[in-house]
Parts: sequence; C-alpha cells; structure tokens
Amino acid sequence: MFKVACESLEINFKVSSALVEIVRRISTRPRYILAKKLLTILAANLADSLVLLKGGITSSDLATKALEAKCAKVVGQALAGIPLWQLGPESRHPGVPYIVFPGNVGDSKALADVVKSWALPSRLSSTKELLLNAERGGYAVGAFNVYNMEGAEAVVAAAEEENSPAILQIHPSALKQGGIPLVACCVSAAEQANVPITVHFDHGTSKQELVEALDLGFDSLMVDGSHLSLKDNIAYTKYISLLAHSKHMLVEAELGRLSGTEDDLTVEDYEARLTDVNQAEEFIDETGIDALAVCIGNVHGKYPASGPNLRLDLLKDLHALSSKKGVFLVLHGAFPPSLPLPSGPCDGLEAMKAVVAEKMRLFGSSGKA
Repeated sequence: MFKVACESLEINFKVSSALVEIVRRISTRPRYILAKKLLTILAANLADSLVLLKGGITSSDLATKALEAKCAKVVGQALAGIPLWQLGPESRHPGVPYIVFPGNVGDSKALADVVKSWALPSRLSSTKELLLNAERGGYAVGAFNVYNMEGAEAVVAAAEEENSPAILQIHPSALKQGGIPLVACCVSAAEQANVPITVHFDHGTSKQELVEALDLGFDSLMVDGSHLSLKDNIAYTKYISLLAHSKHMLVEAELGRLSGTEDDLTVEDYEARLTDVNQAEEFIDETGIDALAVCIGNVHGKYPASGPNLRLDLLKDLHALSSKKGVFLVLHGAFPPSLPLPSGPCDGLEAMKAVVAEKMRLFGSSGKA
C-alpha cells in the first residue's frame, strides 16, 4: 500500500512538473487563467487553450513557478466561493486575473458559467455603427470615462433612461488601477445593456499598452501620438492601425495637441497645437484611421473663467475634410460642467447618472438608441 501511495505521488509530481513547464513556455499573454482541480484554462487571443491539471498544489506551483508570481491582489469572487486574484507586477503576466476554482464548490454548471462570463462577447453594436448612426442623425455620441463598476453602471443606467447610445471609455491610468477586471466589467455592462453601448480604450501613448489592449475585449481604441513629430506620429499610428483593423476594431488617433489635464496626463499650454488641415489630410491618408481627434482650442479638464476659445472656422474645415475622407471627427474636452450636482443626500452613482444624462441631451443623442 505504501508503494502504491509513493507511485501516486510520483505520478502527481510528474504531471505537475509537466504542466508547469508547458505553461512556462506559453509566451502569449492570456486574458485570464482559471485553475480547477482537474483543469487549467488559459484564454488567450481569440482561442481557448485547455491544459489538464491535477490537485491544488499544482495550482500553487502554476502561479509561483510557471507564472513567477510572488504576490497577488484579491479582486473578489468569480462566483460564490470561487476567489478571483490579480497577478502581481513581478509576475510574467502582470495584472492577469487568476481564478482558483476549488473542486468542491458549485454545481455541475459552475465551471461553464465562469468560463462563459469571461468569454469575449459577440457585440450587438460596434463603435463604428454608433458613429455612423450619429453622423446620419446629426448628433454626437458621448464617451464617458469610467473607473469602476459603479461608474459603468451610472453611464448604462443614464443611457437606458435617455434611450441613448454611449461609449464606456477607459483611460490608461484607470486600466492600470482596475486591470482586466475593469475591462471585463465594462464589456459585460455593454453586452447586457438595452441600448447600444461600446467600450473604448483612450489615449494609448505607448505601443506596449496598445498591443496589450488589442486582446482585452475593447471595441475600439485611441492611438495618441500627439506628443510625437508628424512623421513619427504617422508611423506609430499606422503600426497600431494595421493590428487593430485585423481584429475589426475602430481606430481613433490625435493630430494636434490639447492642453490641460486628464487623469495623470498633463499637457502644458505652451505644448498645445491646433490641428493643421493639410497635415490632417496626409495623416488620414497614411494611417488609414477611422476617427480623428482634433484640437480647435478645446482642452482637457477645466476651461478658464472666460470660457472656451474655440476655432469653429477650423472645425468647419476639418469636418469638410473628414467627411470627404470618410473619417469621424472626435472632440476631447467636450464636457465642460454645465449642470450642478444634485443637492441634498445623493450617492455618487446617482450624481454621475444625472450629469451623464444631461450631456446626452446636450449632444442630441437622447431618444436615438
């Protein structure tokens, strides 16, 4: 009997070592990792890879040896009793969700439910469809920055009440803090909404973060090379556009440079540049983008007490160019405060919902879903 037990342990060790080595050799960054007593599922790119796994010790070895994780942050629960962790910054895949599925938790459908909830959804709408409809209908679609589940809930609730399309927008600093769970939350909220909602990655200023964003479930993304020379901005934007278009994602890019502050990105007044119409034509032709963010005097954050100083003549020329080229125009810094927050007892979600709804009415998108 002792011999049988030893042989069983030896088999377990060999299986565990083999699985650790297999996972160690996977270079593609997974969207998430799910470890169960008998299974580890690595969801990477558009396909799911299935790896056999045995025992809870192997789950630990997988995290510490194959993924080189020394710490992890508790994010919450994938389902009741199923912990959801986020791999630490020192791991081979920083920030990737790690779901540890105990063998004695949930019914026969629990594993399938978790996998389904993390699968890339089929979108009912795309950002391109939202903007095409807006162009035909003569209104604008608001892209609202969100930082947590409550923010996404507020935007969706306002959109449903106003019967308006909307875009959930995630800034790189928000992604850094909220990680993939934040994206998954927004994607799920968009999928389940009763009105057209899409999810957009905002102000991607580095190739690494943009390439990683390609596989997170975003419907569209912004390539922000506005800090570069025209030549380098074109090369940078073209490179990402080719990758994003291969995944059927809408690509926004910026030409010109907005001053002001958005999250942790600050551009001083002396760095600001209005968009040049001639450069814009070259930029559109060379990069193949779908949407162009322009600077006509708009800024991120607060405008001076005297109000915005907008070059509407320049906007008219840029709109004529973009219409000819089949490219959408985007204005950042288009949300100057115009509605005071509700007075008296009011939670943050209701306050945000009220402001979002007011902007939808301002943009003319209410009733257009």
